[in-house]
Amino acid sequence: MEKKNIDFASLGFGYTQTDLRYVSNFKNGAWDEGGLTADANITMTECACVLQYAQTCFEGMKAYTTEDGRIVCFRPDMNAARMADSCRRLVMPVFPEDRFVDAVKQTVAANAAWVPPYGSGASLYIRPFMFGSDAILGVKPATEFQFRVFATPVGPYFKGGVRPLSLRVSDFDRAAPRGTGHVKAGLNYAMSLYAITDAHAQGYDENVYLDPETRTYLEETGGANLIFVKGNTLVTPKSDSILPSITRRSLVYVAKEHLGMDVEERPVALAELKDFDECGLCGTAAVISPVASIDDHGDKITFAGFGPALQKIYNTLTGIQMGRIEPPKGWIVEIC
Repeated sequence: MEKKNIDFASLGFGYTQTDLRYVSNFKNGAWDEGGLTADANITMTECACVLQYAQTCFEGMKAYTTEDGRIVCFRPDMNAARMADSCRRLVMPVFPEDRFVDAVKQTVAANAAWVPPYGSGASLYIRPFMFGSDAILGVKPATEFQFRVFATPVGPYFKGGVRPLSLRVSDFDRAAPRGTGHVKAGLNYAMSLYAITDAHAQGYDENVYLDPETRTYLEETGGANLIFVKGNTLVTPKSDSILPSITRRSLVYVAKEHLGMDVEERPVALAELKDFDECGLCGTAAVISPVASIDDHGDKITFAGFGPALQKIYNTLTGIQMGRIEPPKGWIVEIC
C-alpha cells in the first residue's frame, strides 16, 4: 500500500485529520450497529451533558508497522477493559469490549495509508472516546451517548524526541481521595491543565503528583505513570488513585519475564527519591521517557537519564511492538 506523502519522521505529537473514523450511538438503552464515516465533525445540542458536566472518557493506543511490513496494534483488549471500567465509574453504558476491539481494527485498516513506515520513529495514535450527547440541565447522567474512534499519525510526545526530562513536585493534587484518578476521565486532565501550564512556565517538562490524602507518597505525572530502577529492581508506585497504565503493566512483565529483574509494585515515599538510580515516565505516547531530575521545592534529585536498565526494558518492549521480538500471547493484534 502506498503511504501518504508526508514527512513521517518530522511529525510531532499532534492531530492530523485522516480519512475515516468509527462512530456508534447509544439511544433508548442500546448501541446501534455503528460504522465508519468520513465526517470528522460532531454536531450536538448546546446543552449536551458532556459540555455541561464533563461526562466523557477516552483511551489511547498505537498501531505500528513491523519490521516485516505488517500493521499491528498493541494490546487493544486491555484498552477495551479499561474503558469499560471508566464507563462504569462515570455512569456511562459500556461499549462491548469485543466491539471496541473491532472498531479499533476497522479504523486502523481504513487509515492504513496513514500508518507511518517502519523505522520512521512515528506511529498511528488511536483515540477511542465516549461522551454524553443529549440535553441534560439538572445534574444527572446523560441518556444518550456517542462512541467514536479516530486515528492520527504522531511523532514523539515530548518536543525534541526522547530526551531526559526535568520534573517538579507539584503543590496541586491530580486526583481526590476515593475520586476518579484510577479511570481515564476527561475531567482528570482538565484539572491538570493549570498545573502543567505553570510547570512549563517555570522551565519544567511535567509535574510529579503526590497522594492526595497524605501528600507523602509518589503517584504519577499529569499524563504518565512513574517507574524507578534501583540496582536490578524495577519499582512502580501503587495507589488506588493512579491510572492503571497498560504500558506500565507491560513493562513490568518485560522486566520480570524477559530480563529477570525483580519487580516491586508498592507505595513509594517521596523521601525515597534519592535512593533510585533511574527514573522514567511510561505511557502509550512515549513508552518510556527518561527523567534527568525531580525538583522537590529546591531539593533537586538527579538520575541517570536513560540508564542501562530502562534502556533494556524500552528496547525489549519496542522490539515486541515492532515485531523484532516474539510477543507474549495476545499482545499483538495484526490488522493487515
